[in-house]
Amino acid sequence: MSIDVLQNKIRKLKSPCMLSFPAADHWLPEGMGYEQGAAAVMEALKDTVPALRFSLAGFALQGEQGVALLRSLLSKAKALGYYVALDAPAVWEEAEAEAAAASLSGELWQYDALIVSPWAGSDGWKGYMPLCRQGKDIFLTLRSGSRSAAQLQDLLTGSRLVHQAAADQASHYGKDHMARCGYSAVGGVSSAAAAQINSGLRSKYKNMFLLVEGYDTKGANAKNCAGAFDKFGHGAIVCAGSSILTAWKEGEEGLEEAARKAAQRMKKNILSYIQLL
Repeated sequence: MSIDVLQNKIRKLKSPCMLSFPAADHWLPEGMGYEQGAAAVMEALKDTVPALRFSLAGFALQGEQGVALLRSLLSKAKALGYYVALDAPAVWEEAEAEAAAASLSGELWQYDALIVSPWAGSDGWKGYMPLCRQGKDIFLTLRSGSRSAAQLQDLLTGSRLVHQAAADQASHYGKDHMARCGYSAVGGVSSAAAAQINSGLRSKYKNMFLLVEGYDTKGANAKNCAGAFDKFGHGAIVCAGSSILTAWKEGEEGLEEAARKAAQRMKKNILSYIQLL
């Protein structure tokens, strides 16, 4: 399963870091095209960052050109050896999820994991589950990294918080898709600004791999992310974006070198709170 591949890449590079590429080009130096800049960053980080993240909807909103660009970036990322996560569009019915999964099958879309929304209930995402039998991973957004997430995702519903109810669903569907590394192919997304939530998820869902997003957001830091990892430093990865991609704006270094140093700092910060064996 792909989750084994991800855990092995993290251990090999001693780096539990993921880089998210936005669809917009605001992070690029003037005069540099998107594909050129993204390819340069991918090449510079291939020995430091094991995983990349892209949003299908973000690129698709740019039309055929955006979709073609995304496919090219996915292909480049896979050729360089990255684990690739793709944010899937939110759907509301099981048939829509099944159709989306069918469209995202095959060699046109080169990725390892889909990030999906659970907020329509299981009908909105269980149609993606057949992809697990094709070696793909599925991450449900349990507690997002957005600043307003607590307005809905931390509300009490019965004896659980809403994000815990979503985690229970992920755990239920994931138990039949366990990988050799001890984690399920059905994982969860959590927030880099929510230390107690990360620790709570890790404590209760011992077989759930966690993608901790929002490392760049206000209130987020490496210490908050540490609770998402198990005692061996396994079972989680932390996702950043602008802190790496726009690091060149803070000094005289070029895009690639600044991104590489920023990624190394992120790695060092996280490893100061966990022991990755």
